[in-house]
Amino acid sequence: MFARDFGRLCQLVRVAGQLRQSDMAELTGLSQAFLSMLESGARRLTNIDKIIELLAGLDTPAALTGPMLRMPNSKGDEPDERHGLCG
Repeated sequence: MFARDFGRLCQLVRVAGQLRQSDMAELTGLSQAFLSMLESGARRLTNIDKIIELLAGLDTPAALTGPMLRMPNSKGDEPDERHGLCG
């Protein structure tokens, strides 16, 4: 996925969910200003921690995130298969 695609993805998810950028900010932990710049293409999402925040906030299923974004669960055991991310 190209870095620019995260902005488009974010916008598509937000519009489909009838959410405002402030709603997305609350869900993802990213600022509304950052999300605005991301959607407009002024900023790119390249930091893995921010990518994980975005995907976790959107409750992205493990089947969509793939093994690279499956982080250990809170006990430090196997990856959290519910979301593919730390939960």
